[in-house]
Amino acid sequence: MDVGFCLRSEAVGAMRTALMSAENLQLTLKTELSQEEQALTHTKRSPKETLKAGNEDLKEMLESNKESLKLEAMKTVVGLIAKGKNASELFPAVVKNVASKNIELKKLVYVYLVRYAEEQQDLALLSISTFQRALKEPNQFIRASALRVLSSIRVSIIVPIMMLAIKEAAADLSPYVRKTSAHAIQKLYSLDPDQKEQLIEVIEKLLKDKSTLVAGSVVVAFEEVCPDRIDLIHKNYRKLCNLLVDVEEWGQVVIISMLTRYARTQFTSPWKEGAMFDENNEKAFYESDSEEKKDQTEAKPYTMDPDHRLLLRNTKPLLQSRNTAVVMSVAQLYWHLAPQHEVNIVTKSLVRLLRSHREVQYIVLQNIATMTIQRKGMFEPFMKSFYVRSTDATHIKTLKLEILTNLANEANISTILREFQTYVKSQDKAFAAATIQAIGRCATNISEVTDTCLNGLVLLLSNRDETVVAESVVVIKKLLQTQPTQHSEIIKHMAKLFDNITVSMARASILWLMGEYCDRVPKIAPDVLRKMAKTFTAEEDIVKLQTVNLAAKLYLTNSKQTKLLTQYILNLGKYDQSYDIRDRTRFIRQLIVPNEKSGALNKYARRILLAPKPAPVLESAFKDRDRFQLGTLSHSINSKAAGYQELSDWPAVAPDQSVRNVEVIEPVQEWAPLVGKAKKPKSTEKFYSDDEEEKEEEGSESSEGGDSSSSSSSSSSSEESGSESEEQSSEESDKSSSGSGKSSSGSEKSSSESESEQKKKKKTKKASKKNGKTTAAFSDSDENGNGPVARDGSTSAESSSGSETDNEDSNSDAPPTQQKKKSDVKSKPEVKGKSKKEVSLLDLDDFSPAPTNAPKSSVVSLSLLSDLEGLSLSNTSSTMQVTTPSFGPVKTYELLHHMTGKGLSAKYHFPRQPCLYQPSMVAVQVTLTNSSDHSLEEIHIGDRSPASLNIHCFNTIERLEPEASVTVSMGIDFSDSTQAANFQLCTKEDQFSVSIQPAVGELLMPSTLTEQDFSKEQGKLLGMNETSATVTMATANTSSQTVNTQVLSVANVGVVSSGQNSLHRFAGRTVSSGALVLVSLELKESSAALLTINTDKSVMASMLLRDLKQALALA
Repeated sequence: MDVGFCLRSEAVGAMRTALMSAENLQLTLKTELSQEEQALTHTKRSPKETLKAGNEDLKEMLESNKESLKLEAMKTVVGLIAKGKNASELFPAVVKNVASKNIELKKLVYVYLVRYAEEQQDLALLSISTFQRALKEPNQFIRASALRVLSSIRVSIIVPIMMLAIKEAAADLSPYVRKTSAHAIQKLYSLDPDQKEQLIEVIEKLLKDKSTLVAGSVVVAFEEVCPDRIDLIHKNYRKLCNLLVDVEEWGQVVIISMLTRYARTQFTSPWKEGAMFDENNEKAFYESDSEEKKDQTEAKPYTMDPDHRLLLRNTKPLLQSRNTAVVMSVAQLYWHLAPQHEVNIVTKSLVRLLRSHREVQYIVLQNIATMTIQRKGMFEPFMKSFYVRSTDATHIKTLKLEILTNLANEANISTILREFQTYVKSQDKAFAAATIQAIGRCATNISEVTDTCLNGLVLLLSNRDETVVAESVVVIKKLLQTQPTQHSEIIKHMAKLFDNITVSMARASILWLMGEYCDRVPKIAPDVLRKMAKTFTAEEDIVKLQTVNLAAKLYLTNSKQTKLLTQYILNLGKYDQSYDIRDRTRFIRQLIVPNEKSGALNKYARRILLAPKPAPVLESAFKDRDRFQLGTLSHSINSKAAGYQELSDWPAVAPDQSVRNVEVIEPVQEWAPLVGKAKKPKSTEKFYSDDEEEKEEEGSESSEGGDSSSSSSSSSSSEESGSESEEQSSEESDKSSSGSGKSSSGSEKSSSESESEQKKKKKTKKASKKNGKTTAAFSDSDENGNGPVARDGSTSAESSSGSETDNEDSNSDAPPTQQKKKSDVKSKPEVKGKSKKEVSLLDLDDFSPAPTNAPKSSVVSLSLLSDLEGLSLSNTSSTMQVTTPSFGPVKTYELLHHMTGKGLSAKYHFPRQPCLYQPSMVAVQVTLTNSSDHSLEEIHIGDRSPASLNIHCFNTIERLEPEASVTVSMGIDFSDSTQAANFQLCTKEDQFSVSIQPAVGELLMPSTLTEQDFSKEQGKLLGMNETSATVTMATANTSSQTVNTQVLSVANVGVVSSGQNSLHRFAGRTVSSGALVLVSLELKESSAALLTINTDKSVMASMLLRDLKQALALA
C-alpha cells in the first residue's frame, strides 16, 4: 500500500515537473498569443470601436485643464488627419480650444477646423464670433488661419461676414495675410458667384500689391474669378514682369500662363513673313555703310513692342529654375510669343528636364514631340538625348521614338535607322511594334530611303517573334501601296510566309495585297484563296472579310480558276455567325454574279472593286495637338479639359500701349544717375551716335534698377526695349559668326561694338596699331591686326572658322582709307587682268611652300597667324585617310549670269582637293568675271541661308577692272547633304542671291583600301546599310578603264585593286563626317552588271546609285 502510494506520488511529481517545464518552454518560445488564441480568449472588437476608445482618451486630454495635454492631443489629432483617418467626432472637443491663449495650440486647432469646418458647419457657426475676434489678433499667422477657417465654412448666411473679412485682410500690413485673402476670394466666389463685382474690386487692389508673396496668389484669384478682365492687368503688367523672378515657384507658373494670354491680345505677331527683327543690325554690320543703314531702318516692317521684349527678357532667366513646371511654362511662353529665331534658347532647358522622374519626362516629351513637328531644327543637335534606354518605361520609349521619327531627315536618317534596328530586337513587344511603324513613317516621309526600309522590313519577316512579323507585314502593305509595280517579289515572299503567320491583322493585310495586286501574282493568288477556303470557318472576322474581298476580285480577273472557289466561300459566308460577314457576302454576290435582281450594278463591279486606292498617309499622333497651348492638361490628353482657356490670335493692329503707362516715375529718376556712375567704363563702347548711346545706356540701366526696386515706368520700359534689341542683335550676330553657339554676357556685344569703334578710332587716332602690340593681353585685336578694341575685362572665344568669317566680312565695312592700310597687310586674290599683283598666301588653289619671303611687319605676322589658324594639311590627311584621286574631271557650273549680275558673272567647280580651311569643308573654286564697261568694287560674300551654314568666304576683292577675271577659293561644309548652300554675292552697289548645289559625288574624298580591308568593311555594312541595283551597261562602258572613268566622273572615290576582271571596287569617305562609302560593280553576262553601294549614309547611297546608273548606261 505504501509502495503504491509512493509510486503514485512520484508519478504526480514527474507530471507536475513536466507541466512546469512545458509551461516554461512555452513562455520562452512564444511570448505573444496567436490571432486564433486572441479570438478565443477575448471578445471581438471592431476597428471603429478601437478608434472610438482612442478618441475617448483624446477627448479627455482636450477637455483637461493642462495646456501640455491639450497640445499633445492636438498633435495626435493632426497626425491622424495626415494619415487619412477620420477625426470628425472630436470636432466639439477641438472647437472649444479655439479661444486658447497658447499660440501653438491655436494654430493646430485652426489646422483641424480648416479640414472639418465644411462638414460640421453648424458647430463651426457657433464659434464664428471667435474667428472674427481672431482676425484682430496681433499674430499674423493667427489672423491668416482665422480667415482660412472662415472661408472654409460654406454657408451662404455668412457671405457678408466673409466679404468684410476679405476686404479687411486685403488691406492688412502682413503680406502673408493678404496672400490668404487672395486664396479666400476663390472660395467665396465658388460659394456665391453674385459677389463677383465686389471681389473684382479686391482683386484690383491686390494686383497693385508690390509684395512677391501676394503676386502669385492674386493672379490665381484673377484667373478663377475674371480671366477676361484684361484691363486690370494693364497698369500692373510691367510690375508683374519685374517681380516674376522673385515670386515663389508655383506663383511663377500661374503668372507666366496669364501673361502669355495677355501678350497674345496686346502685341502684334512677331512671325509675320518678311519681318526683320534685331538681326537687322547684323546685316548692316556686315554689308553696308551708314547710308545703307538708313534705307534698312526705313524698310523695316516690324518693330517689337518694348513691353513684349520686357516679358521675354524677364522670363529667360527662369529657364534655369529647379522647378520643372516653371521651365515648362517659360518654354511654352517662348513657343507662343517669341520670334522664330529666339525660340531655340528653350531647347537646352527642356532637354535638361529629361533627367528628371519619368512622370516629368512624359509631359516634357509630349511637348517636345509637338514642337518637333513644326520645327525639327530646334532639337536636332540633341538627338542623342532621345535615344531609348533599357530602363525607360514603355510610354517613355514610345514618345522618344515619336520624336526621333519627327527629327528624321536626309542628313540623319542613317543614324536613326541604325538605332531603330536595335530597338526592333527589344524584349518589349509593344515597343518593337511601334519601332516598325516608325520605320514605315520614315520610309514614306523620306523617299530616298524607301527601298532601304522595305528591304529591312522584309528581312524582319523571318523573325522568330510573331508580333514583329505581323507588324512588319502591316507596314509593308502600306509602303507597297506607294509603288506597287516594283515590288511583286516582296508580295510573293509574303505569300510564302502566309501559313506561318497567325496574327489576324497580318493575315488580313496579306490577303488585301493579294487581291489588290492579283494581276502581278496571277498564279499565287488563286492558291492562297484555296487555302483560305479550307480554314474559312476558323478565321477571325477581319480575315474572313478580306477573304471574301479576295474571292470577289479574283472572280472578276480570273474567273476560270476561281469561280467555284468563290461560290463556295460566298456560301460559307452566307451562314456565318457574324452579321458583318453575312451582309458583306450578300453585297458581293449581288455585285459580281449577274442575275435579274442585280440590274445595272453588275456593270460597275470591276470599277468598284478594282479602283486604284490612294496610298495611306502615315502621320504623327501629335500632328493636331498644336491647337492646344503647350504645357496644359488639354494638350496632354489631346482633348479640351474643363477650365481650359484658348490662346487668342494675334491682333492685326496692336492696341494702344499707353494703357500700360504708370503715372509715378520719380523713383526711376532718382536711381538712374546712381546706376549711371557705376556703369561709367562702358561709355567707351559706342555703336550708334553719342546721343543715342546715352539714351540707350540710360534705358538699360534703368531696367536693371527696376528689377531690384520692383517698380517700372513707361519711359524706362521703352528704353529698356531699345537696349534689349541691341543686346539681342549682337547676340544673334555672335552666334552666326562663331558657329559655336556660346557667348557670355561680355562677348555678346563684342563683334558689333568693336567694328564700329574701330572705324571711329581710325579717323581720330593713328597710333592704335602700336597700342595693339603693347596691350594685347588686355584687349582683343581685330582679326586683321588693325588695332586693339577696348573691352571691359571680358573676351570672346571664337572658333577658327568664325574668326576667319568675321575677318573677311569686316573688310567690307572698313572705309577706303582703312582699306588702303590693309592692302599691304592682307593678301589679295590673283587678278588675271593685272600681272603686277602679288600672289596671295591665301590663294588656296596655288598653296605651296614656294612663297618664302614673308612680310617683315609685325602687324602682318599677326594677321597671318589669325588668318591661317587651323590650316593644317597633315591633320587633314591623317584624319580623313584620303588619297589623290586618279581622275579629276572639271565640270563647271554657272553661279551668276552676267545679265543677272549687272555685268558680274561667276562660275564654280569642285577641284576635288582637301580643303585647307577645315577638314569637314568641300573645296570650291569660283571664277569671277567683270563683263561690264566699268570697274566693280568690294566684291564679297554677304548673308547666307541658313544662318548656321558654315562657309569660309574668299577675301574681299577691292576692285575688278572691265573684262578682267579672278579665281578665288571657298570652303563649304555641306554636312553630307546635297542641300544647296545659299548666300549673297555682293558688290559695293548691289547684292545677288546665288546658290551652290553639290552633286552627291562631290561630297566624298577618295580613300585607300586593300582588297581584304574592302571585303572586311563591306561585311560590316549590310542590311539597311546596303543599296544595290542591276544596271544595263552601254557596250562602250564594259572595259575596266572605261568603267573607272565613268565612276570617277560621278564620284570622287579611290580605285581599289581587284584580282577579278569582272569586279570593280571603289572606296571613299564623306568629307563632313568621314563615313565610309564602298562601291562595287560586278559585270554579268549580256551587258548587265550588279551595282552595290555599302554605307551607313542611306540617302547618299540612293542618290549616288541613281547617278552611277545614269553614267554607266550612257554610251
